[in-house]
Amino acid sequence: MLTVPGLCWLCRMPLALSRWGLCSVCQRATGHRVLLCPRCGLPCAHPTLPCGRCLQKPPPWQRLIMVNDYAPPLSTLIHQLKFSRRGEIAPALARLLLLSVLQARRQSGFIRPDRLISVPLWSRRHWRRGFNQSELLCRPLARWLNCPWDDRCVTRIRPTAPQHHLSARLRKRNLKNAFRLELPVKGLHMVVVDDVVTTGSTVGELAKLLLRNGAATVQVWCLCRTL
Repeated sequence: MLTVPGLCWLCRMPLALSRWGLCSVCQRATGHRVLLCPRCGLPCAHPTLPCGRCLQKPPPWQRLIMVNDYAPPLSTLIHQLKFSRRGEIAPALARLLLLSVLQARRQSGFIRPDRLISVPLWSRRHWRRGFNQSELLCRPLARWLNCPWDDRCVTRIRPTAPQHHLSARLRKRNLKNAFRLELPVKGLHMVVVDDVVTTGSTVGELAKLLLRNGAATVQVWCLCRTL
């Protein structure tokens, strides 16, 4: 019996394996081509050493792994996922993040995580959107990496203004005491998974919460880091 092949989400060419979502050409187009600091994820001179910014004022997390900058074609797929309710794109995006994680492990190594957590949405925003894009990324990642993930680990306890409307200073103030930890993390190596990291205020607030409660280390894995 003949079957209809899956098509690449970007160029619409047939795929050998439809569950991949992207062809090999488009997959290569989503990867970054500049040296990035392993701690903050911003451009630097050496891919395995912290940049000058991190030496002077390091972020609260210990490692950041990303796929690319927030620019086409990757930003196009993320926009479709979040605002066009194209949840079927999430596994393909999660696979891109997995490939970046595996590449980082081959290049410089990193501590194997004990638990993944997704950035929680406020309940009303979650209800309006119908899903949490960070959760859609976490589910396949947890399965592929055989790593525990629980969407109840961290909750958002108060509503906050959309971050993209605020300045960097207001973003930090907007998220102050917005999250609550629900499960013990003492001694665990944690990973915070998000779709886009801009100033790092959201993942930074979560990292500080985890470290205050005894987490051994915190990594940030994201699809995009605004450069």
